[in-house]
Amino acid sequence: MAGHSHWANIARKKSLIDNKRGKVWSKMSKAIIVAAKMGGGDPAMNLRLRYAIDAAKAISMPKDNIQRAIKRGTGELEGGNLDEVMYEGYGPGGVAVMCEILTDNRNRTAGEIRKIFELAEGKLGEAGCVAWMFDRKGLFVIPVAKVEEDALMELALDAGADDVRRVDANFEVTCDPGVFQAIAEALRAKNIEPEMSQITRLPTSTVDLDAETGRKVLKLMEGLDDHDDVQGVAANFNIPQEAMAEIGEG
Repeated sequence: MAGHSHWANIARKKSLIDNKRGKVWSKMSKAIIVAAKMGGGDPAMNLRLRYAIDAAKAISMPKDNIQRAIKRGTGELEGGNLDEVMYEGYGPGGVAVMCEILTDNRNRTAGEIRKIFELAEGKLGEAGCVAWMFDRKGLFVIPVAKVEEDALMELALDAGADDVRRVDANFEVTCDPGVFQAIAEALRAKNIEPEMSQITRLPTSTVDLDAETGRKVLKLMEGLDDHDDVQGVAANFNIPQEAMAEIGEG
């Protein structure tokens, strides 16, 4: 999980800036649109839509924006013509990368994503080329200061979590997507607010990078994350502390 953790820590800080300029709201609107399009506009009957709405509320997205996105997804308003696509490829150092895409123009997005890979010395691959290196999991990131480890461990495992581990200044709770909502509700009942909660793809193993390759991979990850059509990025890299310190000094 180290590869996800490195990027997740950077992405959380980055999202504070992105949120100020509305980028996160725009991406979340797309997620709500597609969820409503696939399963209907009632979050009580559409679990994916409920997850998307909860995530939108967590970043203070206005209720009117959420409702408009739902209506676009159900066809009550125009603008709901989005396709869900998964792009896979390789970054510098052989790092496996997966991108979750929501787009209204596949050809345009494919060309733009390919260019981002190439500029970072990576390569967009064929469907399925790296998917086998990842598991789809629910992930909750909770600051250590918010909860005692033993209490969190008992709460999360009782609710169905697979694992609870400490990573730097956070606890990471992982679970099967099927129990994601149960764990979210268990945390909410104890007033434990995760810094991040999402269903994502976690690598089954990681590739250690030196500082030079790490810089290139982070450039690729940031370039992909900045693209308006990219909903999420997962990769299987690990940057050891010494290399991360060198990157920070550069």
